Amino acid sequence: MKRRKFIQLASVLSASTIVNIGAHSWVAKGLAQTNNRQRLIVVFLRGGVDGLSVVVPHQEEVYYQLRPKIAIPRPGEANGALDLDGFFGLHPALAPVMPFWQNRTLAFVHASGSKDPTRSHFDAQHYMEVGTPGDKSTSDGWMNRLLGNLPKDRPTQAVNIGDTPPRILVGQMPVATLPTGKKSTRPLPIDRPPIYEAFDRLYSGNDELSRVYREGRQARELLLADLAKEMEEASNGATPPVGFASDASKLARVMRGDSRTQLGFIGVGAWDTHVNQGNSKGQLARKLKHLGEGIATLVNELGPLYADTAIVVMSEFGRTAKENGNGGTDHGRGNAMWVLGGGIRGGQVLGEWPGLDESELYEGRDLAVTTDFRDAIATVLEGHMGVQGTQLSGVFPGNSSNRRLALL
Repeated sequence: MKRRKFIQLASVLSASTIVNIGAHSWVAKGLAQTNNRQRLIVVFLRGGVDGLSVVVPHQEEVYYQLRPKIAIPRPGEANGALDLDGFFGLHPALAPVMPFWQNRTLAFVHASGSKDPTRSHFDAQHYMEVGTPGDKSTSDGWMNRLLGNLPKDRPTQAVNIGDTPPRILVGQMPVATLPTGKKSTRPLPIDRPPIYEAFDRLYSGNDELSRVYREGRQARELLLADLAKEMEEASNGATPPVGFASDASKLARVMRGDSRTQLGFIGVGAWDTHVNQGNSKGQLARKLKHLGEGIATLVNELGPLYADTAIVVMSEFGRTAKENGNGGTDHGRGNAMWVLGGGIRGGQVLGEWPGLDESELYEGRDLAVTTDFRDAIATVLEGHMGVQGTQLSGVFPGNSSNRRLALL
């Protein structure tokens, strides 16, 4: 594997002052720069978020048949979806972003994703970050290639909010990495000593019931530990949603204070909901609430810069259309991308909706991918960032599609 070519932010300071944006975090502030340039922020939801719960096809009866426990109720019902266009609705936990839909700066691209059919978190994230689905030989990320194709007469900069540089920013161009907010080493769900100690005392004998209890507890510990390990690997080092608002605020402050920063990236983990996903309330709803609050924080703290910023929210794949026996969903295919910004033609759900009937599902189980994620991003790069022709081909090599969406 090639050595990752990153340099510390301090090494790119030139004729500048330094502004503190938090403990151990610094950013260069150009002395004679202006903020009038286009920006792109990518928020990557690692773990495969359930797009059918984010943007709900509430007029598809089969949606409710496939998900008797975890479906989001129809608009107007208790804890129902927030209606978007009469067919689709937004998860109620995402209410903080509804104002952006209403002022038409937020759009969704449903049934979108990678053309590669892998259900591996690692491979799917890699393909989306390097921008060449199915080709593992690509080592640099498409955002780093984008940085290299921005006009050379302007000093530019990309910033990652995270503990380690993500693959999407790996490459020849220098990238700054700023640490995330609060660190935490949360115990696993099995790590509840007072509860287990009480049961251990109760079932400490040699009788059959006590033996079954101890074997059951051991099996549960192994199961939950495996699930926790899988979620950690799926998150690929990204912070959980609970810390997203703090990270979003940090990125907004960087972009407000440093006129050179055009690209930003934040990874948000813990979206692998195999068990007890919940519907309008529960595990996924709590995470979506933090996500919605974080996006709202990002937009509000960008302030006037929002007019010149495009924000893309994406995930490596969606979840199965049908809920599983554990009240969750497994790795799927099609998903819902978000695109928002001052120049975005929002208030619409774009893409070709394939439907959820069994004959329309990919391999009889997943929402099909009808829009390549690269086409949605290429639309933004062309219309918002001014990347054209051979430059765009350099960002997404091998993508022969000329399809563009009505996002701008």
